[in-house]
Amino acid sequence: MNPKIIVLDDDPTGSQTVHSCLLLTRWDVATLKTALADAAPLFFVLTNTRGMDAARAAAVTREVCGNLKTALADYAGPVLFVSRSDSTLRGHYPVETDAMNAVLGPFDATLLTPAFFEGGRITRDGTHYLIVDGTPVPTHETEFARDSVFGYTTAFLPDYVAEKTGGRVAATAVARLTLADLRAGKAGAWLASLTNDAVGAVDGETPDDYRIFADAALKAAAGGRRLLFRSAASLLTALAKLPPQPVAAEAFVTRVRDARPGAVVVGSHVAKTTAQLSALLKERGVIGLPLDVAHLPGARAAVVGELTASIAHAHAQGLTPVIFTSRSELKFASAAERLAFGETVSGTLMDIVKRLPATLGFLVSKGGITSNDVLSSGLELAAARVLGQLLPGVTVVQTPADHRLPRLPVVIFPGNVGDDGALAAAYRRLAPSHAHASPATLAA
Repeated sequence: MNPKIIVLDDDPTGSQTVHSCLLLTRWDVATLKTALADAAPLFFVLTNTRGMDAARAAAVTREVCGNLKTALADYAGPVLFVSRSDSTLRGHYPVETDAMNAVLGPFDATLLTPAFFEGGRITRDGTHYLIVDGTPVPTHETEFARDSVFGYTTAFLPDYVAEKTGGRVAATAVARLTLADLRAGKAGAWLASLTNDAVGAVDGETPDDYRIFADAALKAAAGGRRLLFRSAASLLTALAKLPPQPVAAEAFVTRVRDARPGAVVVGSHVAKTTAQLSALLKERGVIGLPLDVAHLPGARAAVVGELTASIAHAHAQGLTPVIFTSRSELKFASAAERLAFGETVSGTLMDIVKRLPATLGFLVSKGGITSNDVLSSGLELAAARVLGQLLPGVTVVQTPADHRLPRLPVVIFPGNVGDDGALAAAYRRLAPSHAHASPATLAA
């Protein structure tokens, strides 16, 4: 019997390589039991912890794990636990895996599997790389390593573990599964050698590498090994062994409600998102509506009112409004202040999402934390089922029939995925054909 794969996801973009499974925004025992009984081999619990400080992230993770422990009390099959996080090594590590260990452990091993092949992230000789214009760049040399909350100085995973654990786990104690050993069929023996919550780092350059590793991990779990993964999305594809998605990407356009214009909400402000936003705003049929974060929190109600009116006006004209936060990143005295302000900005965006026109055709959410809030707060969904991917790494879910916006296709578009034209390409696939007929203008 294959293990049920339970994924605690720090934002909803971990589903970017799978389909047909549930995304849960709530984690009461009854909801978790429903997901355990679901036919899909895996499900996601969206904790949104990347938008929290470390103490709150730990508390939320412990709460989820406590409820999981109760829900699993009468579950007969084996399980695999995954702490899914960003493929550029940003996130609350080891805070979340420590919390999972404390409640659900002990584990034989915690394994780092950060490769995300669809997004050009690979791990070779223990070092994690981002492919930039065909060249592998160690992730500590990219903008992501300079994140003011989750920054780091090395992409060599044993040293990364030592840095993030404050030396609690020495670099020399991190076991490595190299590409050579993986491809030589030694993954099973390597997993068998790990005990007492050893920490391991797994190489991977291609989906086939992770398929080989996943086969060994599933066999080990079925045999009683207790494994915890700190992973990006690609390993989930290999573990779940899903067939090709049932809905072709081109067919998502038929899901757009009554061929109506949609809306795009952009919260992410990484450089890639800004470039993609710039390209989208040049498309016919769209109108840009900036949210100036400098007006927050004081003028929040006025900002929401003005943007809601502008969105309604645009929608009535057959246009797709693009609501985006101002691009310059403000300076804060501490990481805690930055996270708190981020929650204010996202809360403002969600106030707007709650007021979107009832006749909206589709919704695109750009950014991981933004997307989590769109599902859980803006659309108030307890769960949503993944239909599949519109573009590589870009997931589509659909609201239920009894929702305020029934059967609405919702695109979860991570901040750091795709080339500069990807957001515009997603819009073109979803937008009514008449949206491309003439340039869009809207009076302020």
